[in-house]
Amino acid sequence: MTRGRAWAGGAARRAAVVAAALFCLAAAADPGERLPDPVQEARARSLFREVRCVVCQNESIDDSEADLAHDLRQTVRGQIAAGRTDADVRAFLVRRYGEFILLKPAFSWGNLALWGAPFLIVGVGAVLFLRRRGAGEGGEAAAGLSAEEEARLAALIGRGEPDKGD
Repeated sequence: MTRGRAWAGGAARRAAVVAAALFCLAAAADPGERLPDPVQEARARSLFREVRCVVCQNESIDDSEADLAHDLRQTVRGQIAAGRTDADVRAFLVRRYGEFILLKPAFSWGNLALWGAPFLIVGVGAVLFLRRRGAGEGGEAAAGLSAEEEARLAALIGRGEPDKGD
């Protein structure tokens, strides 16, 4: 019986902590800025997490306290209140700020080239390096000097005269 009461007390305590956290989150945003329709506000909050704060750059406008993030939140809310879809709001922000504004940009050939180019460059460099290294080990340079080249080298070093009789 004591164990059941301890669990019930722990569950009540957890519920109180969760309720306090939700209250703090709800109180963090200015109620005057919120949209009157809870569904629209939920859509706006969802979009806030997808849009990058251009001041902070690695935070969403939902997490940022920058003035520009506040302005962007107001812009998103205004677009939603005007009846725009989520895709319309994203497209508006991309037209205005560029694709950098999205924390997860859409797939495009330009983005693929941007992200793939470093890997391509490193791959080509590795292939060229291995080819050059392979030519040095197994190519003509590794085969040794010809008799004429050895004779000329000996003459340069001073060990003898090159043999011109061959």
